[in-house]
Amino acid sequence: MPEHHEIYDKNADIYDNLVSHEDYKGNLLTEIIRLFPLEGKDVVEMGAGTGRITGLIAPYIKSIKAFDISQHMLDFAKTKLDLLDLNNWEFAPADNRTIPLPDNCADLVISGWSIGYFASWKNKAWKKDTKKAVDEMERMLKPRGAAIIIETLGTGHKQPTEPTKELSDYYAFLESKLGFTRSWIRTDYKFNSVKDAEKTVRAFFGDELGNYLRDNNTAVLPECTGLWAKNV
Repeated sequence: MPEHHEIYDKNADIYDNLVSHEDYKGNLLTEIIRLFPLEGKDVVEMGAGTGRITGLIAPYIKSIKAFDISQHMLDFAKTKLDLLDLNNWEFAPADNRTIPLPDNCADLVISGWSIGYFASWKNKAWKKDTKKAVDEMERMLKPRGAAIIIETLGTGHKQPTEPTKELSDYYAFLESKLGFTRSWIRTDYKFNSVKDAEKTVRAFFGDELGNYLRDNNTAVLPECTGLWAKNV
């Protein structure tokens, strides 16, 4: 199993193949819209990866400027968004702590499965770095705008389960210190076959979850996802 750093730098196709099978019931878009209606909104996305969130919300918004630190991931994302009959999106490289946009430029700033890596990669300065990223979100927001952070609440779990102490501490920091409110949804993965599920899941998550799919003879992997929202 390649390290996640390596996947993000060199193997965007592995990551995108995985996440393209997540949330097969479409709960994520419904929850984002519940938290902040998208119609006519200007959006900034931080940590866009292969464009999963970008492509999900682009049909419903006025514009989206999406950033990621990995040019490799962005190049892959562009090939996906090019397939959509839309011209309201733009990708550019940037660190979550320093986004090259002016103040008050977005109605919504959203980040999916990205800011949490400051904590989960055992960075001793994770609180400082998380605060910098959130400060960037708030700097870019127009009055009455909103920030949404999306993170895992347990792969292979049917109820919210904070996967590690590092992420548990990070989630608590978002809520108790930075003013975010948590909600959660199920975003289960569904693959074409048990064999395909096992191969894809092993490549990113490792043998424990691969064995779960094989031993239960299932192509569906439970997943809980948290959304942390803050209005300004």
